[in-house]
Amino acid sequence: MIWYPYAQMKTLDPPIKLSHAKGVHLYTEDGLDLIDSVSSWWSVIHGYNHPEMNAAISGQLEKFAHVMLGGITHEPVQRLSAKLEEWLPADLNYCFFSDSGSVAVEVALKMALQFNTNRGSKRDTVLALEHAYHGDTFKAMEVGDDEDYHFAFGSSNEKKKGVIHIPTELPALEKAFADYGERLTCFIVEPLLQGAGGMRMYDVSFLKRARQLCDEYDVLLIFDEVATGFGRTGNRFVADLVTPDILVLGKALTGGYIGHAVTVANTRVWEGFYSDDPTHALMHGPTFMGNALACCAALKSIELFEKGDYMAKIHRIEEITRREMEGFSDPRVKEVRIMGGCVCIEVYNGADIEGFRRFARERGVFSRTFLKYMYAMVPYVIEEWELVKILSVMKEWFAR
Repeated sequence: MIWYPYAQMKTLDPPIKLSHAKGVHLYTEDGLDLIDSVSSWWSVIHGYNHPEMNAAISGQLEKFAHVMLGGITHEPVQRLSAKLEEWLPADLNYCFFSDSGSVAVEVALKMALQFNTNRGSKRDTVLALEHAYHGDTFKAMEVGDDEDYHFAFGSSNEKKKGVIHIPTELPALEKAFADYGERLTCFIVEPLLQGAGGMRMYDVSFLKRARQLCDEYDVLLIFDEVATGFGRTGNRFVADLVTPDILVLGKALTGGYIGHAVTVANTRVWEGFYSDDPTHALMHGPTFMGNALACCAALKSIELFEKGDYMAKIHRIEEITRREMEGFSDPRVKEVRIMGGCVCIEVYNGADIEGFRRFARERGVFSRTFLKYMYAMVPYVIEEWELVKILSVMKEWFAR
């Protein structure tokens, strides 16, 4: 029996069974045609069944699907590492691959901790954001701050040992560094857009000041761009605006085709491990890191992003979204938030959007609301009429 994610199996509605998918459309076995408004958890940026993505993977499959990266290397992983080194800002040049965003976050935190250990520092505290979500593995949950996902591991009212959570407000940021700066190993953030914590959006000035304080107090700055990377915020990467020491990418890295992620370090972090001392090595090694099929998918995904001028597509998605949502209001709605390829309607009471998933499905849209949030994070290849339909269905729910 399949154990499905984020669901009480006893009361779970039967999952939608798909027969095939193409572009932004999901086709069910019982004949429904659904526009995917959430890009399969924000990853399928080129849509489904893309011929060039398919060809990239099938071409590699004829050679080999996977080999361990321990003691072996291969052309796809070398080319992807070189492409990321060329493509990413500043000196974010050193790529450690893994198999999921959550694991890549674990790697980033482990890097930060060992970086300090390697240089003889006894720092023991991580700074993170309130409402943070960095994944469901244990260290990622520890730096997260969302009781709805992690309540089984202690109340959010209980202070987590070695982790400080602050709101995205400059006074709180300043105070945290004044109080704990000498003890901090790193500051980890979802930059500009906090996804699973409620599609919360904040200003880049917070990140610019964080960069200054991290430099002042000798603290590593980690950007978790698993969800925000590849244009979702309207920026190619938020790291293009403010440069972190460690950058974490996943989801859209492979265009949503295969699970893969990368933790990218700058020169300073790399040099903290580069040593004649074997104990200074990063002792980590996911089995499927550098998977050849995933690397080929990522290379083709980046190529499509570049040659298809995806940033223009994303800016057009934001423009259409703002146009369609202009003037929309309802007493049940607390706020409408729009940034790049994301739109979120937050209600005061989560009960007011119960039933929306079925309502949307009956109107040809696949949606996945959660808690108090109705949102869309569409594939970037979406046509205007498809996007308008999604937004119209969202507004229609409140007009009933």
